[in-house]
Amino acid sequence: MLQTTYQHIAARVARGERLTREDGLALLGCNDLAWLGHLADTVKQRLSGKYVYFNVNRHINLTNICLAKCRFCAFGCDAKSSQAYFLSKENVIDIASRSARDPDLRELHIVSGLHPDWPFDYYVDIIRSLKAALPHLHLKAFTAVEICHFAQISGQSVAAVLQTLKEAGLDSMPGGGAEIFSERVRQDLCPHKASAAEWLEIARTAHNLGIPTNATMLYGHIETAEERIDHLLTLRDLQDETGGFQTFLALPFHPHNTGLANEVKRVSAWEDLKMVAVSRLLLDNFRHVKAYWIMLTLPVAQLALGFGADDIDGTVTEEKITHAAGARTAQHLDKETLIATIRQTGHTPVERDSVYNIIKKY
Repeated sequence: MLQTTYQHIAARVARGERLTREDGLALLGCNDLAWLGHLADTVKQRLSGKYVYFNVNRHINLTNICLAKCRFCAFGCDAKSSQAYFLSKENVIDIASRSARDPDLRELHIVSGLHPDWPFDYYVDIIRSLKAALPHLHLKAFTAVEICHFAQISGQSVAAVLQTLKEAGLDSMPGGGAEIFSERVRQDLCPHKASAAEWLEIARTAHNLGIPTNATMLYGHIETAEERIDHLLTLRDLQDETGGFQTFLALPFHPHNTGLANEVKRVSAWEDLKMVAVSRLLLDNFRHVKAYWIMLTLPVAQLALGFGADDIDGTVTEEKITHAAGARTAQHLDKETLIATIRQTGHTPVERDSVYNIIKKY
C-alpha cells in the first residue's frame, strides 16, 4: 500500500502536479531517504538547474533584551542579565561601515529581541541612517514578530509601520518568528509574541506593499508531523495569494541553553534532510529553498543541495541567535569557502543579491 502511495506521489511530481496534505504526511513518514532526495532534486533541477545561490551578507542583532521570553529561545534575556547588550545607532553604523569595507558585501540582515523600552522611532532611525550612510547595501530587517511589536508600541497599524520603514530604506524582511503556526505549540512555547494569524497577516501586508519576505519553519521540538505539514501548506496558500515569499528555510531547533533543554534533543541529520526534501516537494510555488548552514552545519547543508535546496545562504558574519543555543558552526564563512562547498557537490555557485538577481556565476 505504501509503495503504491509513493509511486502515485512520484507520478504527480513528474507531471508537475500539486501534492496534498496526505501526500505530505506520507513523505514525512518515508524512510527511503535516497528516493526522497531524488524526488526533491527533480523539482530543484526543474526550477534552478545546476545553480546554487549564495550572497555576501552581514548579521547585526541590535539587542538581546527581549520581553517575549519564549521557551525555545537561548538568545533573549532581561535587561538586568549579565548577558544583556544593546547597540546604539552609532554602534550600528560603525559595525556596518567596517563590514562594508568588503566590496562584495551586499546585504545587512538585522533582527533583534523585543526591547521593552525602545520606541519605534529608534528602529526607523537605524534604517534611515544605514541607508543614508551605505545606500548600496540591501537592508533586510525585522521579522514579522518585530513588526507586530512595533505596531503595539507605536499605536500604529501594521501597514503604517511597514510603510514608514519602507520609506526609511527597508528593502525586504527575513522570515523568522514563524516557528510553527499551530496555536497549541505557540501557547506553550511563545505565548507573548505575535500569533500565527498576526505573522501571516504581516507577511501579507508586506507583500502588498511591495516588500518581499522570506518564510521559515522551526521544527524538532514539541510539534507533530501534522503540524509541520499544515505549516507548510499555510505558507503555500499565502504564496498563492501574494507571491511575495522569496525563499523558504526549514530551521532545526537547537535546545541547548533553552527552556526545552531537558525535554528534547536536537534532531538528526536524517531528519534535517527529510525536512528540506519535503519542503521542496510541497512548496511548489516557492522558487527557492535555502539550506541554512548556520543551523544545519556546513556538511549537512552541502548534502541538502541534493535534497531540493538551491541556496546555501551567505557569508553571514557574527550570527548570535543560534550560537546562543549551542550551535558549533562558524559565525562567518568567506566567499571562497562557500564557492568550494557548492562546487564539491557538482553544482554551479552563483553569487546573488538579496532578491536573487545574479551577480556572478563561478
